[in-house]
Parts: sequence; C-alpha cells; structure tokens
Amino acid sequence: MEEVPNILRILRETKKFVASDNSDELKNLSNQTIHSATISQDPDNIIVAVLVYSLGKVLERKHYEKMEGWKEFHAAMTKNLDAAVAALEKEDIEGTRLYLGRIRDSLNKISGDLGMYIKDVFRKAEINKAFKLYEHGLSSEQTASLLGVSLWDMASYIGQSTISNAKASVSMPVRRRIKIAEDIFK
Repeated sequence: MEEVPNILRILRETKKFVASDNSDELKNLSNQTIHSATISQDPDNIIVAVLVYSLGKVLERKHYEKMEGWKEFHAAMTKNLDAAVAALEKEDIEGTRLYLGRIRDSLNKISGDLGMYIKDVFRKAEINKAFKLYEHGLSSEQTASLLGVSLWDMASYIGQSTISNAKASVSMPVRRRIKIAEDIFK
C-alpha cells in the first residue's frame, strides 16, 4: 500500500458517505482515487476505487434496501469499513486488506436475488474502473491485469463506450487547422 494517508482519507470519507447514504459522493470519491491509482499502479488504490464505486452504485439502488439480506450486507459493510479504517490508522496494512476483502466476501453470504444483483454491480464496477484507468493512459492489458478482469471484458466495454468523449488536447483552433489544410492542397 503505497499511499496510506490518501487511502485512509478515502476510507474515512467512505464511512461518512455510507452513513449518510450519499451514493453520488461515493462515486466522486472513487474517481479521485483512479488518478492516484493510474500514477502509482498500486493495486490497493485500485481495489479501494472499485470498492467505493461499487458501494455508491449499490446504495443508489434504493429498492435493494427492501430485499432479503440487505440488513446483513449493510451491517457487514459498515462493520468491515470501520475495522479497515481502524487497522489502517494502526498502519496494519494486511488487516486493512483483510477487512476490505470481507466486504466483498459478505456478498457470498447473501442468498437470493440481492446477492446476485450486488455481485453484478461489483463486476460491472471493476470493468468501469478498468476503463477509467485505460482512459488515463494505461494499456488495456495492464489495466485488465491490475483489476483481474479479462481482456475480452475490457475490449467489450471499450467497444461500447465512447472513448472519443475522453478529454483530448487540441493544439490549435479548428479554423486555423482547416486553413492550413486548405493551403497545403492549393
């Protein structure tokens, strides 16, 4: 874990946003982590980004709260988030990883549709965050490897997404480029 202070800040804020049921802020928090993850290629940063984004997506689906198993999942999520923060405050990195992993493991204990739905959210979140890393300049192979997703899933997502919407730098105004092109072909 290369960026302990940043990850600790992210996890503390995650706890706050989970407690206040603020899914939008969780997703924004996850996006902040992606930049750090791209630079450091630190798997812990990436895991935290995916986890935080997944929790945001799960919390925005209000109908999940009415499903069987929700209370158990929510209790496991908050308990393990608290434990992960406490462990990281003591610089217990292995303990932090263990508690973060337990949040995901708690999905296996949810029976019925809720477990299946939340697992699907987590899987899609991995692919979404992989795409964000790809947009930030990592190769699709590096990204897939860091997140443990298949190149096939990455390629499918990239094909469905509009990578052209990614911010690209424009070196000069369009009119000037057209004028230069016209001058070349005269």
